[in-house]
Amino acid sequence: MPPYFIGLMSGTSIDAIDAALISFNAGKLQLHHTYRHAFPSVVRSELLTISQESREFTPLHRIAFLDIQLAKLYSEVVLKLLRQANLSPSKITAIGCHGQTIVHSPDSNPPYTWQLGDPNTLAELTGITTVADFRRRDLAAGGQGAPLAPACHQALFQTPTENRIVLNIGGIANITVLPAETQQPVVGFDTGVGNALLDAWCLKHQQQICDYEGKWAKSGTVQTQLLNDLIKDSYFSRTAPKSTGRDYFNINWLNSYLGLQNYRLEDVQATLVALTVESIAAAARPYHPQRLIVCGGGVHNPLLMQGLAQSLPNCSVESSIAFGIHPDWIEAICFAWLARQTLTRQTGNLPSVTGARSPVILGGIYYGR
Repeated sequence: MPPYFIGLMSGTSIDAIDAALISFNAGKLQLHHTYRHAFPSVVRSELLTISQESREFTPLHRIAFLDIQLAKLYSEVVLKLLRQANLSPSKITAIGCHGQTIVHSPDSNPPYTWQLGDPNTLAELTGITTVADFRRRDLAAGGQGAPLAPACHQALFQTPTENRIVLNIGGIANITVLPAETQQPVVGFDTGVGNALLDAWCLKHQQQICDYEGKWAKSGTVQTQLLNDLIKDSYFSRTAPKSTGRDYFNINWLNSYLGLQNYRLEDVQATLVALTVESIAAAARPYHPQRLIVCGGGVHNPLLMQGLAQSLPNCSVESSIAFGIHPDWIEAICFAWLARQTLTRQTGNLPSVTGARSPVILGGIYYGR
């Protein structure tokens, strides 16, 4: 029986906890089962509030409580996945848990990042060895601590036959540049906002957690001046390595640009779609991709996918499903892969991506029973 690993991911969209059960057989990764658990509305609301407010005004007890509460949720998800797969916890080598980011500040002095979901509690409740806290070792080595998926993207998608970019559109969008010339370094970085502003604006004005299939945005008109103002934000013009989060790109950031202008609500939504598309396309163009492999929640938004295809006319834009991996599960798969890297004492970061001084083994190991 091949060794099984579970990857857990709850990203910047804060919509659900994704769990993927994978195995490695002769080095080849296989996805066996998946499970998605929507965040309880109260927990999601609290996470959104904490990730967007000033840390100076966040009581520590709120964060400590959420840390344990999230770990309990993660453990429930793991056990439900195992019941679905008809496997006992003893069959699982390890859980790779990214945790829920509430702040990511790699450019501060000192740099810091914080992901909630106490791995001690997760290991104790499931009985399974847990690998967590992946970002901070890369930060300690002088890197951005993100994105961390590119090493796995390289293992899954790089080919000597064409230049590819793997694009993940979560709350924040990030790209992994995979050159056909495999001796060239892999590059990756957060391009900026993905779904975070679209979801925040929709929740505020439509009371829905997202704009399903971009239907509301489609009813609006892109406001060119607003788009030009937004795209001038200094983050978009910064050179890589760079990373960001919801603590930067949030509704407060958007409001600072809207000012007292009386835009139609649907026009703002349409403009935010254009912002996501243009910021991604501008980041991708210098690498002359022949294929853009898209994963994450944004792949289900036809407006985003159509916009990317129009903005990158010399590039084939397609979902990762074309390569046999469903786009909703790639990030969870990546953290199962990273857990295996850690347990086998292999490095998990790419200095060409994060800017770290050297490759390092990521994360801490919390042994199960």
